[in-house]
Amino acid sequence: MNGVKKFFLNALILSCASIIMRAISVSFNIFVSNKIGAEAMGLITLTTSVYGLAITLATSGINLAVVRLVSASISKNDGNTPKIMRSAFIYASVFSLSAGFILFISAKNIGAFVLDDIRTASSLKLLSFTLFPIAISSVLNGYFYAVRRVYKNVIVQFCENGVKIGFTLAFLFILAPWGMELACISVIAAGAIAEVASLIINVILFFFDRRIHSRNESKSLEKSGFFDKIFFAAFPLGVSAYVRAALSTVEHLAIPWGLKKSGASASSALSNYGILHGMVFPVLLFPSCVLNSFSSLLVPELSASLAQKNTARISHIVSKVFSFSLLFSIAVSGIFISFSYEIGYFLYGSYEAGEFIKLLSSLIPLMYLDGAVDAMLKGLGEQLYTMRVNIADSLISVVLIVALLPSFGIKGYIGVIFITELLNTSLSIVKLLDITKIKTPVLKWVFKPLLNIIISTFITKAIFIFTPISKLSTILEISVTAIIYLLLSRLFGAISSDDIEWGKRIISKEKPS
Repeated sequence: MNGVKKFFLNALILSCASIIMRAISVSFNIFVSNKIGAEAMGLITLTTSVYGLAITLATSGINLAVVRLVSASISKNDGNTPKIMRSAFIYASVFSLSAGFILFISAKNIGAFVLDDIRTASSLKLLSFTLFPIAISSVLNGYFYAVRRVYKNVIVQFCENGVKIGFTLAFLFILAPWGMELACISVIAAGAIAEVASLIINVILFFFDRRIHSRNESKSLEKSGFFDKIFFAAFPLGVSAYVRAALSTVEHLAIPWGLKKSGASASSALSNYGILHGMVFPVLLFPSCVLNSFSSLLVPELSASLAQKNTARISHIVSKVFSFSLLFSIAVSGIFISFSYEIGYFLYGSYEAGEFIKLLSSLIPLMYLDGAVDAMLKGLGEQLYTMRVNIADSLISVVLIVALLPSFGIKGYIGVIFITELLNTSLSIVKLLDITKIKTPVLKWVFKPLLNIIISTFITKAIFIFTPISKLSTILEISVTAIIYLLLSRLFGAISSDDIEWGKRIISKEKPS
């Protein structure tokens, strides 16, 4: 199987799996939100903002380091993969156990003085035990991506989600009636158990896989220095990630603070925060799982092309990803804008959630494209640049939140999101275009999809103008809009004959050019 075909086969596997898992995850998130309420979701989101920083300390850049070093080792067939993995396990163990210990002993003080809510302390202590499993799983996850056996990651994710959902339901049934703190602990504890289950399954799959590369270990001429390679590949990324994660945590802590300063009560501030980050963003980002599946595979794919100095292939991949990302994200944005209130009401029983969805939907092309562009930059060795951009993004966000939220409240925060997302995506795109020198047909990539989705939603609304609003009619209208959009995209050239022929060659025995 040629490289491009294998890439798209892996992407197809990931896309299908991601759609299913994200649909289950979002549906379950809706169930949990409705079960425990917006304020509890805000409390959980507040807790996970600190947890995200702890995970960053625990993993310290190891995932990307494993992807890059193992990909290079396999392409050279030098037999170094087992030694790289052993060093990666040591690195991950040291950082994760240290981070877990720090989080455990600091949980009470973080809850009382940082999060300003002592109810989070128990959850933070519980989460400290998950950092070691997460770090080791991150190593194994990077390995499976590097060796292009993504179906193993899919197996792990399915099992992890199944365990998480099962234990969440059980714990909520038992503990939720006893108060908000125990309701939050129910969700956190189920996630912790799921992380342990994920590690066990990862280790089992790796045990059978590693024998393939162990056979070539005798070919390796290098006897030492692999921990140094891991350290110098991962730790610089880790340091940058520390800064970004710390700023991100401060950002999330500043949001409820700013909302309270604007005059909102503590409960109202936490509820608005929970609606945005616990309810709205998961829905807006749900369709992005299709693009994320391709993006996650771009790092090893572009790394290999860069090592081979295959600039033509790099340009071809980047152009296709740009084109598909914009074609897809502009359609999603138009659909969310047109059906925002229906989506918010039928998912959460909240027109307020629908209003937030409508406000933020115009950012979807930027958010989706930013993820794809960041992945391509990492594959081209520009991961430190992406880190610097992300750090600048978080720093500016914190400054703007502190400056705007006390005066403008939640509307000020919406403005901050727009400013920082536009800045982040623009800087990343400029850098990628500078590296690859690809042509940017703006008419085909932007204006045609934009015109097509406007026409599609207008036609759909006209067709269903007398149809009573319901869940079924909303699903039907969204489906009709998507079909019309695809037809118009083909008719007006947003999807060209070359795109279709290229896709046919991928699934045929021919090697795409």
